[in-house]
Amino acid sequence: MNYESLIFDIDGTLWDSRALVAEGYNLQLKDEGLEHLFVNAQQLKALFGKVMTEIADVLFAEIPLPERYALMERCMARENRYLQENPCAIGYPGVKETLTRLAENHRLFIVSNSQRGYPELCIRKLGLGSCITACLCFGDTGTSKGKTIRALMQRHNIRSCAYIGDTQGDYEATLEAGIPFIWASYGFGTPAGYGAKIDRISDLLTL
Repeated sequence: MNYESLIFDIDGTLWDSRALVAEGYNLQLKDEGLEHLFVNAQQLKALFGKVMTEIADVLFAEIPLPERYALMERCMARENRYLQENPCAIGYPGVKETLTRLAENHRLFIVSNSQRGYPELCIRKLGLGSCITACLCFGDTGTSKGKTIRALMQRHNIRSCAYIGDTQGDYEATLEAGIPFIWASYGFGTPAGYGAKIDRISDLLTL
């Protein structure tokens, strides 16, 4: 396989932030007297990869709209602050080394279903600033991951690329975007299909 560009998912592909995200959410929920809505890493495993409104619909179903989404916004803002303060030693082994080598011959991008600022935080915490050309997320576009991928491709004139992700949602996004999917099997999900599979991030170097 030889692609001009590679586009990466974050959670379950570059790092595993579930425990830290749960801690950040819970700090906000505690401040608001909503301890009964505390979340944990296991709950988030099945939800990562979905857009923020879908996650809120599961975690905070008892909260009526539109306050449910407003609460989610506050939890995500607290999560961002919490991750900023944490060293975030949660990257999968070999991520920085692999992406540094890939960047010698490819343009590298990130597309995530996350809130605005989260991809930039990941890039900074993992030391990928010199590797990643650009990123785009749900918080920027407010639309599906497939459409966000297409928007990134158009913005940066990407003509040949593959998406590296770990969930069924990632696979469906590549079908919508019309690009190949490389499954990171070490992540959170088991997609219905894929064009290629990696068992560790460094497998990309030989794929």
